[in-house]
Amino acid sequence: MLSFFKGKGSRDSHKVETQDRGILVFENTSEVIRAETVLKGAGWKIRVMGPPPEIRTGCDLVIEFPLIEELNILRTLEAAGAKPLQVVPVNSPLLQPVDIFQTRDYGRYLMVRAANMKLTVDKETLTVVNISGGGCPDVPYLAREMVGRTLAEAPAPEEIGHTLCGYALQLAYEEMRRQC
Repeated sequence: MLSFFKGKGSRDSHKVETQDRGILVFENTSEVIRAETVLKGAGWKIRVMGPPPEIRTGCDLVIEFPLIEELNILRTLEAAGAKPLQVVPVNSPLLQPVDIFQTRDYGRYLMVRAANMKLTVDKETLTVVNISGGGCPDVPYLAREMVGRTLAEAPAPEEIGHTLCGYALQLAYEEMRRQC
């Protein structure tokens, strides 16, 4: 029955961009990752973004959502024990969340940066040629498992990484797959 109230439009990512939006602010990055997992698992189309400077609380990530769904999203998070610190409507240009992705085209190579992690792919073969950034202990392992393989062959970082760097690399991996 809950899905009836969510409606089909709430799951359309285009709607997130065109509807009034809000952002969920959490204490730390681990809570953002947990809330993202809960909300995506429940079928909500949300985006992890960088916080606007006006509400930065120390966590480098926020979750953007369609504001019209605030009550249902908060109920979903509360049921999972993942309640945010703050809900902020994006009603001013100063409150716009910041995109955490940067893309650079180096001719044959395409690099996607998500937060502190960079993933570079040969555009002709879709082979991962470099992984860099972060300071987490699993970054060398992630690079060893992914570099030299195509995007289709390489394991998803979320399957083999266990740190914030692995999470950021997963975001870069998903964005790269979207672009290629």
